[in-house]
Amino acid sequence: MHLTAARRTLFVSAALGLALTSAPAVARPAVAQPQSTVPTNTPVPTNTPVKVTLVVDGPDGRLFKGRTRTQGHDVTTATGGTHRCDGTNGGAHPSAVPTPTAALDDAARKRQFTWDGAWYASFDDFSVDTIKGVGGGGAAYWNISVNGTPTPVGGCQFKLNAGDTVAFTWTAF
Repeated sequence: MHLTAARRTLFVSAALGLALTSAPAVARPAVAQPQSTVPTNTPVPTNTPVKVTLVVDGPDGRLFKGRTRTQGHDVTTATGGTHRCDGTNGGAHPSAVPTPTAALDDAARKRQFTWDGAWYASFDDFSVDTIKGVGGGGAAYWNISVNGTPTPVGGCQFKLNAGDTVAFTWTAF
């Protein structure tokens, strides 16, 4: 009986010794990593122009549909004046990005149609009030959706990606 216990101890010790010598080392000496020359608080530029499809549907049908190249930029309206519309509005993004309202503005300038909107400092965004002379008035508004989903934030705060479909739809209350 004593001999069996001795063999068992010898076998366990040998197995343990073998396991420890073949296991990879866990602790490694610290190796200095090269330091980046870019400060960590510098935003990565993301305002690369993208091509999107813009659709404008009024109460009596389609007012516009076309592809446009856009990026976030300052927007000027007759009612609202000039303000940035580049995704940094309201702190939505750390750096400029393409936005739905900037896409509307680019398409309007390139395709020579008008739009207008008031600026609301409290929202740090425009409200789109008229497109091609069609206004929402008290009974309707211009709803903004991207890829079929209403945007959860204003048109100067939502980030667009290449290939998105942006829709401004006249919507009655």
